[in-house]
Amino acid sequence: MTVLQDKNILIAVSGSIAAYKTAFLVRSFIKQGAEVKVIMTDAAALFVSPLTFSTLSKNEVYTNVTDGHAWNNHVELGLWADAMIVAPATANTLAKMANGISDNVIVTTYLSAKCPVFIAPAMDRDMWLHPSTQNNIELLRSFGDKIIPVGDGELASGLEGKGRMAEPDEIVDFIKASISKKKVLLNKKVVITAGPTYEKIDPVRYIGNHSSGKMGLALAESCAERGAEVQLILGPNHLTVNHPNIHVTPVQSAQEMYNASHKFFENSDITIMAAAVADYRPANPMDSKMKKKEGDLSIQLERTLDIAASLGKIKKEHQILIGFALETDNELQHAQKKLTKKNFDFIVLNSLKDKGAGFKHNTNKITIVSKENSSKKFELKSKAEVAEDIVSEIIVLLNDKI
Repeated sequence: MTVLQDKNILIAVSGSIAAYKTAFLVRSFIKQGAEVKVIMTDAAALFVSPLTFSTLSKNEVYTNVTDGHAWNNHVELGLWADAMIVAPATANTLAKMANGISDNVIVTTYLSAKCPVFIAPAMDRDMWLHPSTQNNIELLRSFGDKIIPVGDGELASGLEGKGRMAEPDEIVDFIKASISKKKVLLNKKVVITAGPTYEKIDPVRYIGNHSSGKMGLALAESCAERGAEVQLILGPNHLTVNHPNIHVTPVQSAQEMYNASHKFFENSDITIMAAAVADYRPANPMDSKMKKKEGDLSIQLERTLDIAASLGKIKKEHQILIGFALETDNELQHAQKKLTKKNFDFIVLNSLKDKGAGFKHNTNKITIVSKENSSKKFELKSKAEVAEDIVSEIIVLLNDKI
């Protein structure tokens, strides 16, 4: 018996030449013991007929929310499914899903689905690489949807590159791995700080930084997927948090983040300091708006409390404390010094010299530096994939403490 035995799988097919692969995907799921239903757009039906999918799945195929005078219950389909797979997902379908444009049966059903959603993109190289598509991908990830990596090779246009829909066997394996993922952090309490802090100058102005909080949220989602109860202490941001195991405490200032971190730390098993906390704040913030005057302006700054160092001093033997270091020069030496000073179990080093790493990117490139001063370098990856790497290292540490 496989993990897909008796699972209800809803496959959504959008208009791409890659739709021919989906016929094999339907067969693969049925061979795994799953019950399969298919929905598809009118554009998809130009590539593969609904009759093909109906014959393979032994179920009626829906191409519209209404057929003639009958209403197809997309809400019922969304509730029926144990998993929804959009394969292929075109750039157009990704954009509609990301922005809630429910003008076809796929998006209306997606918006009703309560199950995990898996997305297998398929498009030409330049469409895949376009910032618009990548932003939509990250937005869907922030909703908790799982993106199945695209393949690299010959595309329908004749170009070579990324954009091919994953092969049916790869999709099935991806979903099986996700469903059967061990809850290795079940009953563990995880505290994660994320995002920037804003230090008040007056009611209008503040001192801040460019952190988006994306890396911290990706870590929170990775831990929550493994069964952990996550307390996410989140600075000012524009992110959406949906996972039921993630509880958000919003904060503004470094002092608020310090207070929240100490509140939750005592009962934590794992704490990850991913926030970009201000080192200094205005010593005398004003209660009313500061008016412009002649000449220059000087603002006296004072040190904020060092959250990570303060937690490192009270850390118990069973607790794991992970830090981050964003550096611009002598990166490894600075990271090693911070690792020792703050009593981290390991530190995640990013360099602003690495293209695609650091603030405002959807990708990151890290080096994990351990207490023994050994370092493990990783290639540039999406922040979701980087989070998986970091959490995997944490799990190794956790097992060593047992």
